Amino acid sequence: MKENPRLPASSFDRLAPLTFVLLWSTGWISARYAAFDADALTFLSLRFALAGLVLLLYAKAAGAAWPGSRAQWGHAMVSGVLLHAVYLGGVWWALRHGVSTTLSGVIAALQPILTALLAPLLIGERISPLRWLGVFCGFAGIVVVLSPKFAQLDAGQISATLMPLIINVIGMIGVTLGTFYQKRFIQTGDLRTVTFLQYIGAIAVTLPLAFLFEDRVMNWTPTLIATMAWSVLALSIGAIALLLLIIRRGAVSRYAALIYLVPPAVALEAWLLFGESLSPLQIGGMALTVLGVALATRR
Repeated sequence: MKENPRLPASSFDRLAPLTFVLLWSTGWISARYAAFDADALTFLSLRFALAGLVLLLYAKAAGAAWPGSRAQWGHAMVSGVLLHAVYLGGVWWALRHGVSTTLSGVIAALQPILTALLAPLLIGERISPLRWLGVFCGFAGIVVVLSPKFAQLDAGQISATLMPLIINVIGMIGVTLGTFYQKRFIQTGDLRTVTFLQYIGAIAVTLPLAFLFEDRVMNWTPTLIATMAWSVLALSIGAIALLLLIIRRGAVSRYAALIYLVPPAVALEAWLLFGESLSPLQIGGMALTVLGVALATRR
């Protein structure tokens, strides 16, 4: 979780984004699996606790440095609330309460647009015309990829899940603001201890909400155990480490554009794992999305 000074920046810039997308895309599949056997906030609270424990033991064994001031501890916890509690809590709760993966994917795809709109205002990051073209090209590709499933939804399905949809949108706004917050206030520090503090902040939000609004169901089936293990090790540790490193080393609008690659990756994974259809039109949409991301992330 600590940056390797021997790894050339060019190698990191090539490998990290692709690895991040592959890992991050499995979050939607993990959420769908977990929804059968566990309440969303209860699952996430335990996931954060287990990931935090692993990181704490790792940090202590490695002698990792802790943030040097109360302000830095506070910034780490606030970013954890936004990136984990608000974002993951919102998405997983929405999926648990009827929002389809397709709708959730469309909502997630709005993040790069919101990021590009806010970047000049919040951190003074200039968005070039070429990057704007990439942002909208990527979104158009997402619409094409998800259009067959989106067309199957009717107004009744959408209205029946209005509140979960709103929570899903709040989650998307949370991760957008969390990205800016991370970029502005947490540019330094050992990622092992910073991420541990993030999970402390996240648990402080998700656990009380789980006690207030859920029955705290956890049916420990083999599927749920495997989902928890993957969520802790691959997502909460591996993917989050890459996310924080990418934010530190690049512009937030470039990171946000990577989110466009997640729904196509999910569609491919669903095709491989569940035999879902994948039409030539969707494959063309994926190509358009890749082109948009290439334009939006070009240095």
